[in-house]
Amino acid sequence: MLKLPETLRENVRLLGELLGETIHAHEGADLFDKVEKIRQVGKAINQAENGDSAPLVTMLSSLDDKDVLPIVRAFNQFLNLANIADQEYFSSAESEGDDKLQILLQQLAEEKGKDALAGVIGKLRIELVLTAHPTEVTRRTLIRKYDQIVDTLADRQNPSLLNFEQDKLRGRLHRLVEEIWATDEIRAIRPTAVDEAKWGFAVIENSLWQAVPDFIRHLDRVCARHLGRSLPSSLRPFKFYSWMGGDRDGNPNVTHKITREVLLLGRWMAAELYARDIYNLGGDLSMSEANSELRALYPDSATPYRDAMYDLRKRIQSTLEWAEARLQGRNIESPADLITSREDLLGILNLCFNSLNEVDLPHIANGPLLDTIRRVHCFGINLVPLDIRQDGERHVQAIDELVQYLELGNYRNWSEEERQSFLLDALQSKRPLMPHNWPMSDDTAEVLATCRIIAEEPREILSHYIISMAQQPSDVLAVALLLKECGMTWNMPIVPLFETLDDLDRAPSVMDRLWELDWYQEYSSHQQTIMIGYSDSAKDAGKLSATWAQYKAQEKLVALADKYKVSMVLFHGRGGTVGRGGGPVEKAMASQPPGSVKGRIRVTEQGEMIRYKFGLPRVAFKSLSSYLVATLRATLSPNAAPKAEWRDLIERMGTASLEGYRSVVRGHKDFVPYFRNLTPEQELSLLALGSRPAKRKSTGGVESLRAIPWVFAWTQVRLNLPAWLGTRQAIEYALTNDPELLDEMMANWPFFSSFIDLLEMVVGKADGPICTYYEQQLVPAEYRGLGEQLRGDLASLEQLLNTLKKQDVLLSDDPMLRQSLEVRKPYVAPLNYLQAELLKRYRSSENISPDLERALKVTMAGIAAGMRNTG
Repeated sequence: MLKLPETLRENVRLLGELLGETIHAHEGADLFDKVEKIRQVGKAINQAENGDSAPLVTMLSSLDDKDVLPIVRAFNQFLNLANIADQEYFSSAESEGDDKLQILLQQLAEEKGKDALAGVIGKLRIELVLTAHPTEVTRRTLIRKYDQIVDTLADRQNPSLLNFEQDKLRGRLHRLVEEIWATDEIRAIRPTAVDEAKWGFAVIENSLWQAVPDFIRHLDRVCARHLGRSLPSSLRPFKFYSWMGGDRDGNPNVTHKITREVLLLGRWMAAELYARDIYNLGGDLSMSEANSELRALYPDSATPYRDAMYDLRKRIQSTLEWAEARLQGRNIESPADLITSREDLLGILNLCFNSLNEVDLPHIANGPLLDTIRRVHCFGINLVPLDIRQDGERHVQAIDELVQYLELGNYRNWSEEERQSFLLDALQSKRPLMPHNWPMSDDTAEVLATCRIIAEEPREILSHYIISMAQQPSDVLAVALLLKECGMTWNMPIVPLFETLDDLDRAPSVMDRLWELDWYQEYSSHQQTIMIGYSDSAKDAGKLSATWAQYKAQEKLVALADKYKVSMVLFHGRGGTVGRGGGPVEKAMASQPPGSVKGRIRVTEQGEMIRYKFGLPRVAFKSLSSYLVATLRATLSPNAAPKAEWRDLIERMGTASLEGYRSVVRGHKDFVPYFRNLTPEQELSLLALGSRPAKRKSTGGVESLRAIPWVFAWTQVRLNLPAWLGTRQAIEYALTNDPELLDEMMANWPFFSSFIDLLEMVVGKADGPICTYYEQQLVPAEYRGLGEQLRGDLASLEQLLNTLKKQDVLLSDDPMLRQSLEVRKPYVAPLNYLQAELLKRYRSSENISPDLERALKVTMAGIAAGMRNTG
């Protein structure tokens, strides 16, 4: 088997050694010995051909209660430290992204021509939307320490270090490991929506603020080398947006007041970061020679650039003080020089940039000044323009209450045609429809208050209005009317989100009827963003059926947009896990239907994936490179549409998968009690993960559970069911009925082969014997037959995947991942066995000690770290 790279192995060994020394020093030799024995037994079981876990279970069962928490913490922190070593290695290793970018540009320049390629690069719009779904288990204070460890490990790779410098860095690592051990890894208080937004701003400040201009500078050099031209200073291939503080779907904690506060925080934070940049530029730009335009502003100055920076900094400082006062609740008047658009910043910056180039100082122009110009183009005046998201039912309720108050009828009971007729009349009328004061429910008052906030704020700091569970054209028109009645002066893009299987199937007909409306075509200016939901469709129909439904919906929407000459952007609501649409960027983009990208893509980056992809400047640089390469390839060299016979087979596979999935989730009488007993779904509420409740409604069963805790719960017990249930039936059907065609799809259809690769990964992370142990400890005997059936499905699926991929063991073509999972197994397994025991105690006793309850929470965090996924 492939061994992990030596640098990675050495870093894992070093961090493990430092953790052991820390445990020995703080918890004593006796506990340290217990941790070591558990680790050694787990390792031996893992290395045995048919390892019997009984010795490990016996050892864990004999632990004193007082030892459980420190032992759980030890294994949790080792897994976190192993992840840190991974992160450092893959961010420091020779960059594949650079090679891929250069190779792709060379290839595309030859195929498409340099001019055409430069034109596409100039128009790229990769929109990354940061969302705060409750998947980030790790506390922010620990994330900062983990980042410092990554930096220190990177510093140790310098071959010219002297012995004392190596010792100094080892000492720093030891201190950081000790700080981590002395810090509670579990949040005591659930973060607010404002806290989540601050975390998003911190990612920008600590990582993306540097990574974005660094990457664009690199792209500029590569283009100069291969295309013979530099990129314009206004280039902005990346734009970041946020749902933090704007996503109120099912989250009563996000109110109009929270949205206003987050918008203000963004403006304050942006002003703070720009103030630092401008202060430094003022120190750098000491030269006196300037063009006539800049000289006209400062005719007698010996340092006109410095004076320009001083004036701009005063304006930024004025904005900073205004935002701070407003955040403190002081309703001061807006200053005359308040920054309200990026042009307020770019005016002076571009003037200085052009002047420096005109007086033959291009290296100075293209230094930190150009970086700041590119930051302004990317981050604007509030770092991340905010999306607003609300459930479509809330808009129906608001219109219904208004219509009934005006004695015009009952909006809910109207047909779709009657609703559209009413809404279009009101939208085109110059008279207001809404009285100043009228009786309304609290929910409707909140919807209208949010619309008024949107109408009051500068256009630049807001982005899209997203409608969850959009089902009809009237859902979009209703939002437009509510915004109009609340004083909106610009046409905010309204985005229908199609989530369930039925919604995806209906999406093309909904958009067809919407685009037929002349009023809407004018409102939208032939521009449209449509959001595709991955999480809820997979939860509704199973992974294979949902994935194929998403593909078909996108194909039809692309054709429809072309018919109406609409410039359409598909917004992919992907989660971190495979069960929620996650996976490598390259595979995801290569799987898109041809013609669906066209240089523009919008994608959510959720929870812990923000940290994994963008938490460090070097990691963020590589992620940006991956996105750009994948978007260029999907735009200029998309994969061909699937053959008719492939479509026919996968359609039949999807039907078999849907039946297999729903026969369990909806049709099996024992499924809900089995799920509730087996997994820690109920106990997840103990973790203060995020501001949003785990359920859309306070009552209801599995159907009301959000996709994130649904996936999290199954991952904890190592069954990973949402990512594979139903696929056994689909692959079995194809292998039985048309194995040659299935082989052809594997070899020639990236959409299908990518799906199988991701499926293989989640099956490789599953562990049937560990799930069996949970079942024995937690599930009443009358429900265990279902568990046996599900694990049998999983085992059969593993064999089918090996048959399909013509291999003996899973992940044969990804030995690095396979080895990484093997290394983690001896550390994750004890957490699983202890979690099952702690769940049993927690459920049977009202008097579980605070330390054991904390240990239960730590097992959840540790298993998530070991699997590198939560939800």
